[in-house]
Amino acid sequence: MADISPAPDQLCACGSGLKAGRCCALDWSKAWSRAASPDMAGRARAAFGAGDRAEGERLLIAAIEAAPLDVSALRALYDLRAPAHPAGAEALLARIVQIEPDNPDPALALAHRLAQRGAFHAAEPYARSGARGAPNDPKAHALLGRVLSETHRPQLAEPSFRRALTLSPKPSPALIADFAWSLRNQGRIAEARGLFEQAHALDPRRFNTLYAWARLEEADRRFDRAAELLDLAEQIAPGHPHVALQRAILSGRQGDNAGALAALTTLEKRADPSDIGLRLDIQTEKGALLDRMGRHAEAFAAFAASKQAMFDLTGQAYLGDAAAEQARRLKAVFTRQRMAALARARVRTDVPQPIFIVGFPRSGTTMIEQTLSAHPCISAGDELPIIGELVETGPALVGATLPYPEVLAGVGREGLERLRDRYLDRAREFGAMADGADWFTDKMPLNETHLGLISLIFPASPIIHLIRHPLDVALSTFANQMTHGFYCAGDLDSIARHYLLTLDLVDHYRAEIAPNVLAIRYEDVIEDQDAKVREMLAFIGVAFDPRCLAFHENRRYARTASYAQVGEKLYARSRYRWRGYRAQLAPLIPMLTRAVRRLGYEID
Repeated sequence: MADISPAPDQLCACGSGLKAGRCCALDWSKAWSRAASPDMAGRARAAFGAGDRAEGERLLIAAIEAAPLDVSALRALYDLRAPAHPAGAEALLARIVQIEPDNPDPALALAHRLAQRGAFHAAEPYARSGARGAPNDPKAHALLGRVLSETHRPQLAEPSFRRALTLSPKPSPALIADFAWSLRNQGRIAEARGLFEQAHALDPRRFNTLYAWARLEEADRRFDRAAELLDLAEQIAPGHPHVALQRAILSGRQGDNAGALAALTTLEKRADPSDIGLRLDIQTEKGALLDRMGRHAEAFAAFAASKQAMFDLTGQAYLGDAAAEQARRLKAVFTRQRMAALARARVRTDVPQPIFIVGFPRSGTTMIEQTLSAHPCISAGDELPIIGELVETGPALVGATLPYPEVLAGVGREGLERLRDRYLDRAREFGAMADGADWFTDKMPLNETHLGLISLIFPASPIIHLIRHPLDVALSTFANQMTHGFYCAGDLDSIARHYLLTLDLVDHYRAEIAPNVLAIRYEDVIEDQDAKVREMLAFIGVAFDPRCLAFHENRRYARTASYAQVGEKLYARSRYRWRGYRAQLAPLIPMLTRAVRRLGYEID
């Protein structure tokens, strides 16, 4: 969980006890003169000794201009600027990393600074580099785990956290609580709760442990316990804005929408304008409350404000060119002619098999997973990142030099079965295969992008493709924060562009390779739940079980943005929700009209 501990100007979030900005940075000013000219070094040292920082900084800049690759001078300038000029300090660290790519220290320092301000995606390559370069440093692995967890890949974060715990002679409460938060985001509530209890016992006065623990209890619908933990957090940090935020969320979860909105409005007026993360959370929650209250114009304005806050925080825009290029290459590889010449992996009968639940984010995949995993033969795997891993590592696994997807055109059955086995091994590592289950679900959004790969390594596995009115999908994606799909969720235009790109790719797959897909409309499940549940279970090949009709009683925690909704009985208020936002969505309608009609919907 992003650090929100009190007085961030006093202590560093990593738990070292050192001042912020210093714990992960070296004192490089002592070493800089080794590569500068003796005259420059002496003059700069004299300036610093006399307290003339401006002259010392000028001399450092002159040394760097004369020798741009002088790492010691860059380090000294970083050490000088780091406390007061964060952006400039990050740029200096980036230059040092370029010059010394094998040195883990500047990479870790840069990753730490980026993570401190919430730029976790930007921090990831530096955190990975630092962990590779310092394989026995527990702080390096803890930082990588936190970055992966905060970029919504808690399964991938787990090995890093476990490595950090193994390497730490005395694990800190911060490390234990960060690991607990990552497990919470995997839906492993009991394990996470135990770790929060352990971290709290080690340091009962640690604010972040109590706050994150309260959020876990809220997600698990234990509202009274969440309130008790927030009370303890407020004793440590009276008036902390994130406690007020979480109290408002609790009120909304218990049906007091008006009270929750009033609390958020008060908090918004009092909040520090420079706290972008808090602004983002306030606007996201306000939008959800206003939407439930039917105040659509105000809700849309809050959604837009939350998107702007996310961009201010990360600077990440839609990677549309990369998405289009990937689709072009996939279409070129997965054609009827090429697929006819390829073998398929055989079905393994010794392990549970995957059920792929695919669809654009916010199309209803979480509801369907909750429905199916209520069946005793089906366990919930949640959002397994394994197909994405195979896209990245597949060529190396089969010993080929061609990249994905081109590599698949020349892979025989043995290579495909190696990919199949890697997927199943990873699914077991992620805990997707429950004892006694014949099947497990994989509902990673946008896995439909890789229907070709799935069809080669799991040709008999059922694929359930969730479809929802395109305008409802676009609106709901805009109302929530997510990173799936090349960061397409930042604005309405990029959401629509990626939706159309994905739909076109699915049409290509269905025409060229005939994957084992059952298309299910979200609205049809709402209208006739019994019939659609029976249809899905028959498609999978398991007997009907009435527990699947009461998915809201499934105590499994869904870690997506839908976690609150899937704890409720089936309702119709999200069906054709876009109609309340017709004016705001007007620019989108011409873009999506063909898709709306192609899927059998109307714009009425």
